Amino acid sequence: MSEVKKFQEEVKNNIKSLSEDKELQLLSNKWIEKISPHKYSYNFTWMGRPIIQLPQDIIALQEIIWSIRPDLIIETGVAHGGSIIFHASMLELIGEDGEVVGIDIDIRKHNRVEIENHPMFKRITLIEGSSTDQEVFAQVKEISKNKKKVMVILDSNHTHQHVLDELNLFSPLVTKGSYMIVLDTVIEDMPEDSFPNRPWGIGDNPKTAVWEFVKTNDRFVIEKEFNHKLMITVAPDGYLLCVGD
Repeated sequence: MSEVKKFQEEVKNNIKSLSEDKELQLLSNKWIEKISPHKYSYNFTWMGRPIIQLPQDIIALQEIIWSIRPDLIIETGVAHGGSIIFHASMLELIGEDGEVVGIDIDIRKHNRVEIENHPMFKRITLIEGSSTDQEVFAQVKEISKNKKKVMVILDSNHTHQHVLDELNLFSPLVTKGSYMIVLDTVIEDMPEDSFPNRPWGIGDNPKTAVWEFVKTNDRFVIEKEFNHKLMITVAPDGYLLCVGD
């Protein structure tokens, strides 16, 4: 066995060990619960823009993008633009013609200015409108034509129905071997009173939408390895691998 293979096997065993450590999983969940009121994920930037993600998920996305080398990354939810700039920067490193589409119902003027003035904007298309609006989807579908590898990331309205509608709408665009990633599935695992001013919560969130979606769509499976290797993630059960044509 080569040294590279040996290391890969070691990592595989590490992840297996993590998957079996229930005490550590509980500690990880408790850490996320305790850090959430401090808005921990707001503390990080990517190439100058707030990314509002946990560092662990940023690393996971990097691994996926480098491995898949998508022609197109579609993300619902733009906010300050850090995530779409991150995706664009990864595609820039890959060095091919990859593009990013960012969709948001309200792209605030100050954020749009910063995104459009960023050096990575050359790879980005912004679409303002609801991610479940048919006219918005028609624009995205047109952009996705002739793309060989398409990846989708859902991070907008976190209610069950909205995310389920997004899953059903965007899933046909995802190509075999690529991913559809649903963020903030961790809402299901948080205390009941964690989101008092939001329309989502336990029983009504991205994770419940994922669970319903995979019951009827056999093109996607939940890639459990990400739950185990990251331990701290906003997307438990949210990394969906496309296994069907």
